[in-house]
Amino acid sequence: MKRIVTFGPGPQFKGGIANYNTSLSRALDRNEEVEVHIVSWTQQYPAIIPRDFIDRKSKQDQLAGSRIKVHYLLNYNRPGTWRKTVRFICDLNPDRVIIQWAIAIQGIPLRYMARKLQKAGVRVFFDLHFVVQKENSNLDRLLTRRCIRFSDAYITHSLKTFEELKELIPEKDYRLCGMNDTPPATGISVLNLFHPVYDMFKKDASFDVDGFKSSLGLNKHVFLFFGFIRKYKGLHNVIEAFNLVAQQRNDVSLLIVGELFWNTLDQKKFSTRLKSAAFRVAKKLFLNKQDDEQNYRPLELVEKYGLQDRVVAITEFVPNEDVHKYFQASDSITLFYTAATPSGVESLAYNFGLPILATRVGHFFETIKHGYNGYLADPDNPVSMAEMMVQSIETPIPADNVYATSAKMSWDNYASAILSH
Repeated sequence: MKRIVTFGPGPQFKGGIANYNTSLSRALDRNEEVEVHIVSWTQQYPAIIPRDFIDRKSKQDQLAGSRIKVHYLLNYNRPGTWRKTVRFICDLNPDRVIIQWAIAIQGIPLRYMARKLQKAGVRVFFDLHFVVQKENSNLDRLLTRRCIRFSDAYITHSLKTFEELKELIPEKDYRLCGMNDTPPATGISVLNLFHPVYDMFKKDASFDVDGFKSSLGLNKHVFLFFGFIRKYKGLHNVIEAFNLVAQQRNDVSLLIVGELFWNTLDQKKFSTRLKSAAFRVAKKLFLNKQDDEQNYRPLELVEKYGLQDRVVAITEFVPNEDVHKYFQASDSITLFYTAATPSGVESLAYNFGLPILATRVGHFFETIKHGYNGYLADPDNPVSMAEMMVQSIETPIPADNVYATSAKMSWDNYASAILSH
């Protein structure tokens, strides 16, 4: 029996990477010849970051019915737990460790872990959700390069990420592989796959869509923005474009469902104010000014344009069991990003047959076929975005097209490809 460790945030954490790591683990666990252990963080980031990362709302047990064992061990701020985590994984003697790589600041403890595991003879796979981070500071590139070089193989979700990997660490002998390819005899395997379609979120056939829309005051045509509100996700673009659409039509609504990423702690507490002050200093030292999200307040545009009766904003974390409601109530999802790597929100849209309105950035060229499963707009161009929003109403994308696009993007296919390497 193969024993595999999936390292990343466990199911007690919020966000796409936690959902991703849990879904991957469940897919691997469905193979009866595989024993899966999730080894997770207890604290993912430096203590000064003023944010609560724990999911305190979802009630469903995401691992119900599985054989998966979860171990919460690694605390970013306590190096003693780094050593403890390495010893624990080595004692498991796994066939491989799959590390979720999603943010560069985690490169300090993860470099220690990957390097020590390789020295101990454990096979390390980095599952790369990005190589060049959206903010792309010099510090991010340094931490990424110093960490992910300690890997026996890589998993990428787009060709763009593969090209960035070759550029950042050019000295390695990479061998690009597809889903059905056999592992290379020499060199470093880069298994280029896809972002699988989440199987933990499903349509509820009994859900009263019309009643739900009525309760929120939504109009006939609903555009959805879903997920953490971050600057690179372009909510400001969405609102700017929607304002243009709302000037043309009176049957449209914008549904914004997402937690304000940097506003999850009680701002009145002294500990929160202390963390926020320290974090502001750190950002000034290490982050480019244009990438600082401290003053990013896109929702102020709603009032500026007088869209209060057209926009519904739910700015809190949504429990997993409620996610389907917002996708079922919407007609399309807006991903007017300024920069993009394969997106968990995009994967969610596929699962609900929801057409995708996105910008021509990042990997979207690879996954969105203009006019077939969605529409592509010019980046940083609200007029172009508004045109695509109107076109999605006038020439709607059939849900069957969206489902067909993602038919092979299952977690079971994804897990099988990884196991073959």
